[in-house]
Amino acid sequence: MAPTHDVAVVGAGPAGLAAAVEAAEAGLDVALVDAAGQPGGQYWRHYDERHARPDDRRGHHGWRRFAGLRDRLHALRDAGRVRYLPGHQVWLAAREDDGTFTLRLTAAVASTPALVSVLAARTLILCAGGYDRQLPLPGWDLPGVMAAGGVQALLKGHRTLAGRRAVVAGTGPFLLPVATGLARAGARVVALAEANATSGWARDPLGAVSAPGKGVEAVQYAALLARHRIPYRTRTAVRAVLGDGRVEAVRLGRVDRDGRPTGPEREVAADLVALGWGFTPSLELPLMLGAETRQDTDGSLVVAVDDFQRTSAGGVYAAGEATGVGGAALAVSEGRLSAFAVAGAQGRPVAAAAVRREQSRIRRQRRFATAMHRACPVPAAWPGWLDDATLVCRCEEVTYADLRDAHTALGATDARTLKMLARPGMGWCQGRVCGFATAGIAACLGGRPATAGDLRPLAGRTPAFPLPLGELSAPAEEPGTDRTPTTDAGHGG
Repeated sequence: MAPTHDVAVVGAGPAGLAAAVEAAEAGLDVALVDAAGQPGGQYWRHYDERHARPDDRRGHHGWRRFAGLRDRLHALRDAGRVRYLPGHQVWLAAREDDGTFTLRLTAAVASTPALVSVLAARTLILCAGGYDRQLPLPGWDLPGVMAAGGVQALLKGHRTLAGRRAVVAGTGPFLLPVATGLARAGARVVALAEANATSGWARDPLGAVSAPGKGVEAVQYAALLARHRIPYRTRTAVRAVLGDGRVEAVRLGRVDRDGRPTGPEREVAADLVALGWGFTPSLELPLMLGAETRQDTDGSLVVAVDDFQRTSAGGVYAAGEATGVGGAALAVSEGRLSAFAVAGAQGRPVAAAAVRREQSRIRRQRRFATAMHRACPVPAAWPGWLDDATLVCRCEEVTYADLRDAHTALGATDARTLKMLARPGMGWCQGRVCGFATAGIAACLGGRPATAGDLRPLAGRTPAFPLPLGELSAPAEEPGTDRTPTTDAGHGG
């Protein structure tokens, strides 16, 4: 039986990458599991390293920091101090009777079998990141409508344009790199529609200046918008996507602070619509292990952690988007702090000054994140954009009318009951796409704001990812058992 690792880190984005290298350099035996084939996560997603220069930083911020973390990871992997398992995802996490944890793994890509099916660790650092939050609207199921993060992933990971004439819409700073990235790659961005007003940053001026580097980025993006002649429209939303078989145009209109229409609509021709309403944290594993949650400023359900990134589930730490969406710099600091905390708990020397420094950075970055969420909220009245035929759950083809009928005729007053009676969130994605929207619709139909109780029933999933029944029913292997004789060092990055 393979030895139990001191710590298993799940996710190799900014938080997980920082956690893994810091924990290993503190002397811990580390396993790093990541679904992607190379480190970086969504934020530092980049072209295949086998075919690109190591310093390829096209469209990236903080590339030098990433390159340093990646080099440290590869050195630690080659030295046998980090067991790096790219292309693997955790579908089940469980605590054993002796207090250790068992992770069940499967291949992230079906055509490439997993090399390890079971992993054991004394401690977990969960850094699974998040995914694009989507709000339904008429026509959003047409080919050519994509999540803003998906559009950016094609650009960063494959240097592929999803369309030639684009509308980027939603809310939040993430729309800026998506729009400018499309323009730099050769697309014509005919509109960048921000549902909120820039004056929203004045709601929390101290938080807005807590991360000075973000102000520099904003100026850079303003210059790029001007250079590429991208029309930037505030208090503007896509009211409908139009087309016969695929996107042909969008209907744009002005909205008030809550998202209610305030003026005439106009049609803009487009073959790509990139929609982004922030991000939803991936909470499958923390919820599976019993970690307590809370509702963050942006309305998301997040894991509750203390000043050392510890969750309420003993031995389980969380960092990055799982604790609240706040950007890569915050995620790196949280990852480092969690590694320091785990090392200290396992008797390794940790510099108190380094701990205090990361805690200070986290407080500062968290203040900025709070200001950002207050400036760019999801409009409260967004369910008013829907018509009866609008699909809310595309997997199960559940319309807004189906949800409304379940509420009025069957007494479904909460998201859990809506899910049971109308089936949103019961398809292939298990609520990843429609969960936030279903919770919001349940609250709106009840004339109240959405709560953590609305979000929680659509956030937990066991198994964490879809997997073949044959794999689910296969006999469990010993923890750490390799399925091929190839060493882990041959599978890095």
